[in-house]
Amino acid sequence: MKMDDAGEPLGSPDEPEAAEPGKAPGTSPEELSSSGPTPHETGARANPAPANEPSAGETPAAAAGEASAGASVGTPQGGKSVGKTGRNLPLAVAVGAALGALVLLSLYTVKEIFLAVMVVFLFLGMRELAEAFRSRDIGVPFIPLATGMVGAPVVSYVWGPTATVAAVSLTILALLMTRMLDGAEGYVRDVAAGSFLAGYLVLMGGIVALLMRPDDGDHRTVVFIAVTVASDIGGYFVGSFLGKHKLAPTISPKKTWEGVTGSALMCMLVGGWLVWWLLDGGHVWQGVLVGLAAVVTATAGDLVESMVKRDLGIKDMGTLLPGHGGVMDRLDSLVATAPVVWLLLELFVPS
Repeated sequence: MKMDDAGEPLGSPDEPEAAEPGKAPGTSPEELSSSGPTPHETGARANPAPANEPSAGETPAAAAGEASAGASVGTPQGGKSVGKTGRNLPLAVAVGAALGALVLLSLYTVKEIFLAVMVVFLFLGMRELAEAFRSRDIGVPFIPLATGMVGAPVVSYVWGPTATVAAVSLTILALLMTRMLDGAEGYVRDVAAGSFLAGYLVLMGGIVALLMRPDDGDHRTVVFIAVTVASDIGGYFVGSFLGKHKLAPTISPKKTWEGVTGSALMCMLVGGWLVWWLLDGGHVWQGVLVGLAAVVTATAGDLVESMVKRDLGIKDMGTLLPGHGGVMDRLDSLVATAPVVWLLLELFVPS
């Protein structure tokens, strides 16, 4: 697998590249000096995959079939309508709107439907990660993890935090015991990866269930999802037009401080409004603090997934969500933000 200068798989759309003066976004130095690929490039950089939606603080990526040096940004390519960012923005927005409608409809009709939807998405995300680990010969015991992924949110919703601790603990114990059946070789490697998935997804699923458990759990869950999505949206648009200074070049070279600033402002605005509007006894300043914490955790969640993909040598987790990539490419910020929002809302507006 060929890697770029930042250590990412060549042609990866995961973390898009900021435009440089005099250079169209997504145009490589080789393309500036030549109207076509050099013999060395032929076959190595052919047909890069379409970019996924950038995460909070990232500047937009170039789309597949990128323009040559003199092409204008936003020109339709390959018969598809692409925006300034070089990806199929209408498709990404349509998929995002459909997911948002599904969340709101399930939350404000029967909350248990949202619980089931969440479990399905977390299960799909776990399967993506397990497949990615398998590409590096890491075999996680999937059956105990899948059982815990279903069980932890359900028992957390019914019985509360004590059940969450019990479910996650039993999940880890089960995977430790199950993996023994395959022998000692690679045991520590496999159970470590399995324990990572238990903490990363099983535990987080239980925490979201705790968030939605109170009578006003639908409102609390909307606050949690809204501030996380606000981080992505704020970072996307501010990073698109103003992003210049890189945030973490050794981890995610395309994130910018300007994008993170846009994320923070949007998160605090949305958090302050929703906590005051939706939660009895909630104040604007409390929502602002929730939003400020959310931008930190959402950005950290993006960086964590970037580190995982960089280590595994993959460009994205999947292609299930058109215009977005894999399920984990949408859940990375949410799973990192869930515990902090839950704790702060319990502190500010006890259930």
